[in-house]
Amino acid sequence: MAKRKRSVLGKIWFVVWRFFLVLFLILLVFRFVPPPTTSFMLQSPYPVTQQWISIDKLPPYVPLAFVASEDQRFPYHFGIDFTAIGNAISQYDDGDGLRGASTITQQTAKNLFLWPARSFIRKGLGAVLAVSLEAIWGRKRILEVYLNIAEFGKGIYGIEAASQHYFGKSASKLTKDEAARLAVLLPNPRERDPNHLTPYLLKRVNWVEQQMQQLGAGYLKPILGR
Repeated sequence: MAKRKRSVLGKIWFVVWRFFLVLFLILLVFRFVPPPTTSFMLQSPYPVTQQWISIDKLPPYVPLAFVASEDQRFPYHFGIDFTAIGNAISQYDDGDGLRGASTITQQTAKNLFLWPARSFIRKGLGAVLAVSLEAIWGRKRILEVYLNIAEFGKGIYGIEAASQHYFGKSASKLTKDEAARLAVLLPNPRERDPNHLTPYLLKRVNWVEQQMQQLGAGYLKPILGR
């Protein structure tokens, strides 16, 4: 009986370490090579449009708009923002709705490898992947991949495809207002258009621009190097 138990545990351990080895190799490759597709793209019911753009070609205020909107503590956490999680739980206890506390790193991991539906399994895998991304990629690469794989409309993936679709120009030419307008498309990009925003979303754009100003133009300089 003990021998059979050791055999089962040995097989489980073999599968686990092989899984993490393959995961490490995939993440290592994607540290330098743009991912050819993502889990979300493969699950899209719409034709997919995407065009990769280096983060070095984007004005610094473009990634800043998304950090201001989605994850202001991005330069400081290690993939999981326990402060944001605590605040979300506290607000829920005070009677507010339970809001998301996913970091940009977690969103990148989810979009790249996982699936949309919420579950404890997905959140657990997302947390493991987020920490792995932080360790293997670093924050600049995470932000670059995030901007290139996030969904901005029906089948529109990445900041470059979004900029071309909505504004008819490269993301390298986006203004601060246009960057903020794209940032507020998340997390419901299939239902929003940056050129036809509701009054609520226009207020959200103004809020994002205010947050960008408060954070400062150099907020991401330690990450971007410029």
